[in-house]
Amino acid sequence: MVDRADIIRGAQCELARREFFFYCHLKAPDFYKEDRKYLIDLCNAFQDFVQSDDEVMVVNEPPRHGKSRTAGLLVEWVLGNDQSQKIMTGSYNETLSTMFSKNVRNDIMEEKADENRIVFSDIFPNVRIKHGDGAMNLWSLEGRYNNYLATSPTGTATGFGASLLIIDDLIKNAEEANNELTKEKHWIWFTDTMLSRLEEGGKIIIIMTRWASDDLAGKALEYFSESGQRVRHISMRALLNPETHEMLCPEVLSYRSYCNKVRAMGADIASANYQQEPIDLKGRLYTSFKTYRGELPQFKEIRNYTDTADTGDDYLCSIDYGVTFSNEAYVLDVLYTKKPMEVTEPATAKMFEKDMVNVADIESNNGGRGFARNVERILQQELRSNHTIVRWFSQNKNKQARIYSNSSWVMQHIYYPEDWRNRWPEYYDAMVKYQREGKNKHDDAPDATTGIAEKIGAGSAFSFE
Repeated sequence: MVDRADIIRGAQCELARREFFFYCHLKAPDFYKEDRKYLIDLCNAFQDFVQSDDEVMVVNEPPRHGKSRTAGLLVEWVLGNDQSQKIMTGSYNETLSTMFSKNVRNDIMEEKADENRIVFSDIFPNVRIKHGDGAMNLWSLEGRYNNYLATSPTGTATGFGASLLIIDDLIKNAEEANNELTKEKHWIWFTDTMLSRLEEGGKIIIIMTRWASDDLAGKALEYFSESGQRVRHISMRALLNPETHEMLCPEVLSYRSYCNKVRAMGADIASANYQQEPIDLKGRLYTSFKTYRGELPQFKEIRNYTDTADTGDDYLCSIDYGVTFSNEAYVLDVLYTKKPMEVTEPATAKMFEKDMVNVADIESNNGGRGFARNVERILQQELRSNHTIVRWFSQNKNKQARIYSNSSWVMQHIYYPEDWRNRWPEYYDAMVKYQREGKNKHDDAPDATTGIAEKIGAGSAFSFE
């Protein structure tokens, strides 16, 4: 006689093989409850993605809501259904990535000890870790070779090809979210190391708390969308409605606990952690910019401010702007580039000629005097223009102090064309994302823009030579 419990268990296991949420529910029923809609939505989104032709999925979810746990279970479920899959996961350090790998491996290897508790082998009885090939961060299934590799930006991915690439929470704290160099290293690691391991037709899942607008999730969303790849974006906020205090899942995080966390960690960090609002948009120095469209006002003069590149990694920033009779500045054109001086000198001179600049102020620090003389020569000898007076000067104040103290004037009195984001995207990003606190990778754009404020707004901070 067939035992009724065995029939029910068999039906449950069959459903778990087909439905990812039900697999999670069977493995961890206390967390993956059938009334937790956000987890059902998340699991269904993961399953639909891995079974679709889409290529990239970005998941932003609050801490402790199960995003990493669900990713680990997804690896188990994918390998249970298809042992040919090769999966690579990356986390912010080797300890975390190894822990992720170890948990998945141990779940697959778990032996049944409680008749009433369903384990991986109940659902996928023919899937096992290969004997002698089960290291914590690199292991294989029986009959296969290298099914799983866990790595990090300090680890290695040499010799491993992946059909599914999962990146899990690369940024660990606010300090890293404010560090431009760290975020750039993450992107280089992702593009140069991880993407090079992705096989043809492979899929990418990036799972992150949304710390910064230019974190890996933000850059990936922009990069893959612009390249025409099919991208899915799942974003979940802990607080759904501030007025009614509705939470994503009160059992996981109540409104009272959320408020306590906000008070303890600060509004900007809490917004990034729990509301997927990037911290750099909270902590940026310039919170708004004025724009103009259509006909320009009458100018009493047209000027330029140029900050030459100090080193090969710096940007030259040259800004043409019109000055109104009320001393407002209207930006007309921007040259923002890392190209060498043999390119930037004629380009700057042509910009002066085009906008009929009356006076050009060029910083003479670190080679600026030679730059100014060459621009003046090109204007007079090659372009046959004597319209522009070129002046070079030395800057004698602390750069950051100047930028901070003039930031209010910049926001209130400098006007940009309405489409300046599209006209000068690198300059736009450098201005919009510049942090009040934290390590900024470049300050060339705010520095030159501050020069405009000093010239026509807050008073001179330099002496001419």
